[in-house]
Parts: sequence; structure tokens; C-alpha cells
Amino acid sequence: MGDGASKGGGPAPQLRMDALLGELQEHVERVRGSRDRMQTLLDAVVAIGGNLDLEELLRHIVQSAADLVDAEYGALGVLGEEGRIRQFITAGLDEETIARIGPYPEGHGILGLLIREPRPLRLEDLGAHPESVGFPPGHPPMRTFLGAPVQVREKIFGNLYLTDKRGGRPFDADDEAVLRSLAAAAGVAIDNARLYDESQHRERRLAASAELTRALLSGAPPEEILRSLADTVREMTGTDLVTLALPVGAGGELVVEAAAGEAAERVRGLALPATTLAAKVYANAEPVISDALSDDPRAAGGSASLVPLGPAFFVPVGDNARVRGVLQVANAPGRPPFTEAAIDMVLTFADQAALALQIAEHRRDTEQLALLGDRDRIARDLHDQVIQRLFADGLTLQAALGRVQSVPQAAERIQRVADDLDDTIKIIRSTIFGLQHRDRDGAKTGLRSRLVALTDEAAQTLGFTPALRMTGLLDTDVPDRHAEHLLAVLREALSNTARHARATSAEVSVEAAGGTLRLTVADDGRGVDPAVTRRSGLANLRSRAEELGGTFALVAGRSCGTELRWEVPLGSGEAVG
Repeated sequence: MGDGASKGGGPAPQLRMDALLGELQEHVERVRGSRDRMQTLLDAVVAIGGNLDLEELLRHIVQSAADLVDAEYGALGVLGEEGRIRQFITAGLDEETIARIGPYPEGHGILGLLIREPRPLRLEDLGAHPESVGFPPGHPPMRTFLGAPVQVREKIFGNLYLTDKRGGRPFDADDEAVLRSLAAAAGVAIDNARLYDESQHRERRLAASAELTRALLSGAPPEEILRSLADTVREMTGTDLVTLALPVGAGGELVVEAAAGEAAERVRGLALPATTLAAKVYANAEPVISDALSDDPRAAGGSASLVPLGPAFFVPVGDNARVRGVLQVANAPGRPPFTEAAIDMVLTFADQAALALQIAEHRRDTEQLALLGDRDRIARDLHDQVIQRLFADGLTLQAALGRVQSVPQAAERIQRVADDLDDTIKIIRSTIFGLQHRDRDGAKTGLRSRLVALTDEAAQTLGFTPALRMTGLLDTDVPDRHAEHLLAVLREALSNTARHARATSAEVSVEAAGGTLRLTVADDGRGVDPAVTRRSGLANLRSRAEELGGTFALVAGRSCGTELRWEVPLGSGEAVG
């Protein structure tokens, strides 16, 4: 009987109809899901295609990729030189987790595999792959993985990395197809953003060139031109710090002559030994790029030792025939690396900066020649007019002296005046000699060069090179006598630091400004007992200050160590070199 019910078209056909309807509903849901996903993909492509800010675009690409494949975590690793990751943009990680993980990866393990073999990669268990190297401490656990390269004009720009599909499911072929489509669209969008970025940099460079030309044509003093150059580079790059270092002496050392940025005052006048990156760029005439300057083992000393700096690059100002200086462009730690367009912009502008430095040097030479011409004229006038007249007056007094011998008081006074005239003639002759000969060796024996040489020499006993900062017209405004006292005081101060302080670093600041010469030597050593001021060496430093009408003090450093302060007024006299 039951068989008859079946044959009569009862419950069995109904069950088949329910199954067919269920399959149809599932198919409709899949079609609807595919349609919705395709619409989401199209929306993401349109959104990233309309964004011309490169940094914002990269963040948008990562977030869109994670949303499209329903991944909990996403990242975009931008490739730099030698196939290493130079920028890592993430989605799904909060700031606390990022700080706990520490430095971003450089491109090892699975990330490195995708760099070496740029094609889509799907894994159900990230840790089971033979290329996997595990995660650093503090990194959240990740299991499923999907990666795809982002290509810009036949060149791999970077790779998209997605992990942990929500719901514990593995990534499927549809996820891979969606990610490949997004990566292709991202490559076009990145190319457009780069072209726009380059056009913006070109406009800034043209504006900066016009500003520099105006400064040159205005006849501004060389120091103003240097300041304008640093300000212009900072304005057109939007960076935190720009410095321009010029050579001093013949040993390859540089001095930061101009700086722009919040930390400009801290680094302006800083001497850069031959071990710094800037000095190496000056010697090799090749630019250098660093993603974290303060942590870069190549950056021994320099501005990064005084100011925390992140991404930075150094550009030679000039060509292989002659490098006239070095531009440093740097940002604070945590900011993204510089784009190729920004570096190329400064490289191009550096050629115009070299012309500005050449013009500034010629103007300085012209002013120096004019000064020497004035000295020669003054010397001739003193010799041909003043001395001759004084000599004639002396002879007149000598003739009058014979007529008043009977009046002893008058004879004595006339003799005294004649002797004074004799001494005056000797002084004028000495002055004439100084005016004619004092600058012959000035370029080799300037105070700046002697300060650099002295701090380099002290490095042998200290075990490190002191940071040296020089401000003001030290080579022209400081009299010889003051310079000799200053060098003696600095030599004694560094010697004391080497013998007693047990310091690991020291900073020397020399400033000539406002009619005052100031020397400050600060170290991070163990400090001194107040009774130490009775030492003969320190008494000598105090006597040198008092001899020039100045002051000397030895105080505790701001955080630790000792700070020596030696300050004297700049009196009239013959300046150094």
C-alpha cells in the first residue's frame, strides 16, 4: 500500500521539488553574493582610483583588500632597494599592538618568498610552510594567508598580505581572484598618484628655483643666501629638518652653516667629523638614504646624535669635479620614508644650489679682495702721509730741543713728546705690516679649522669624538689673543674630561655673537665635587677669563655630568686669520 502511494505521485515528488527549490535558492544567494562582492570590488576600485595622495592611497588599498576578502589583518609591504621592505602599512592592528611588535619586517620568511616569487600565494596554515620563520614576541597569532604582488609599469611596487579569514575559513579561489583584481587596479592608481606627486614636486622645484634666483639677484649677503636655500628646501619637501653643511679646513670635516626646522638652533654650527654620513657624501659625491637615521649604524655623530631623526637622505651639492657642500633632508621618527620623486626633486635642486654657493663664494672673494684693497690703501696712506708727517714733527721737536736746554722742565717735556712720537711711528709701522700680511695664511689657520683639529685630536684620549658646534664669525671677529686663550681653555677642558669625567659623550659649543665670545663644554660623566674648583688647571681657566675681563664657571650638567662655561667680551684687536 505504501508503494501505491509512492507511485501515485505523493510525498516523493514533493521532496524532490523541495530539494530543487533549495538548490535554486542557494544558487540565487551565490549569484547575489557574487554580485554584491563585484559591486564592492568596483566601489573599492573607484575609491582608490580617485585618490591622488600616495600615503592615503596605500592605506586605503590595504583596508579595501582586507574588507573584500573578509580578512582580519592586512598589510602592504612597499619594496625598496635590493628587494627589501622599506615601508609596511597595516590594517587590523591597533597602535599598542604595533608598538609591542617592534620594528616592521624586512622581508624574510613567507614575506620574502612573495618578494622572490611575485605571484599569488594561498596557505591554509601559515606556520606549516617550510619558508615560515615564525612571529616576533607580541605578534598576534595568524593562520590562514593570502598574498598577491602589486605591479606598477612592469615593476613590482610591493605585495599585499592578508591573514585570518573571519569565521576560521581558509581563503578560496574567489578571494584570490578578487585580490588579484584589486592589486591590478591598485597598480594603476599608484602610478597615477606618483605622476601627480611628481608634477607637484616639479612645481615646487620651479618655485624654489625662482625664489633662489631672486635671492641671488638681490645682492643678499652669503649667509642670507644659505639660510634662504635651507628654508626653500624645507618648504618644498615639507620636512622636519634641513641642514646645509660646508667644508672647513682641509681634513674633510664639515660645518652646518644653515639649518631650517624646529631643531635648527640645536644643529646650526655643528661640526661634522669625517666619520659622519654627510662627510662621506661630501667625499664620494654620491647620495645616501636612511630609513631611520638616529638608529643607523653608519650615522656616527652628526645632527642625528643631537636630534631624534627618522627617514633622511643626504645629497651632494655640486658634481664629481667639485662638491661644495651637503644637503641633509630629514623627518622625525615614525614618519614614512621619502618617495623617489621627493629625492629626485632635491637632487635636481642641488645643482642650482651649487650655483648659489659658487656665486656666494665669488661674492665672498670679491668682498675679501675689496677688504684687502682697503687695507693696502690704508697702509700706503699711513706710510706716505702719517708717518712722514710724524717724522717731520719729531725732527722739528729735536731742533727746538737744542734751543731750550737752559730750561730743564721744557726740555724734558719736549724730549718726552719726541720719544712718544718715536713709539707711535713704531706702532704704526707694525700696524702697516699686519695690514699687508695678516691674511696670507688665513685660510689655513682660521679659528674654525683649529677648533676642528683640536676636537679631532682630543678624540684619541677621550675614546670618542666630541660634538662641536660653532656659531658666528669666528674667523674674523675673534682677536688673536682671544683665540689663543680660547684654544688653550678648550684643550684643558677636554683633557680634564678625558682624565676625570669617565664620560661617553661630550658637546663643545663656541659662539661669537653680541660682542661676546662663549665656550661651553658639557659631558655626561660622573660630575665633580664643588671642591674641585681649587685645582690648578681650573684656576688657570679662570685666570684666562679674568685676564680678558670675562667669567668662568663649572656647574652640574642638566641631567648628569659637568658643564664648563667660559665667557669673555670681544675687545678690539687683530682678528684670527
